[in-house]
Amino acid sequence: MRADFRLARMIHALVHIYGRKGTTSSEELAVVLDTNPVLVRRMMAGLREAGYVRSTAGRNGGWVLAVDPDSITMLDVYQALEEPVIFAIGANVDHPGCAQEQAINGALDVAMAQAAGTLLRELSQVRLSTFMPAQADTAAAAQG
Repeated sequence: MRADFRLARMIHALVHIYGRKGTTSSEELAVVLDTNPVLVRRMMAGLREAGYVRSTAGRNGGWVLAVDPDSITMLDVYQALEEPVIFAIGANVDHPGCAQEQAINGALDVAMAQAAGTLLRELSQVRLSTFMPAQADTAAAAQG
């Protein structure tokens, strides 16, 4: 399973959107994130549906932050991205009747659920505002 970078990318994008005056286009964000503008729009759609960003179409269109950065947590962004798979480790189901496989899968399920719970609790404690530059640095942050 490939690594999923959407959470880190969208938090990065939100910080850049906040640091700019006016709207930030998908093309501008694509440059910052080193990806394609179409992928930016797809990732931003969940954030728009959650009410964290607004988009405008047209020549001067783009994205703006719709809420206070102190009101958004990393968990909120994770959930807006439809909760990407946290871990690539999984239980084996080759021999569902095997007692050893069942015991191993049970232990893995418990450990993975505990680890996921810990990660999600941590994400709920980190606000988007944590990554916002000081007001004096906002212009510099918007440049890159």
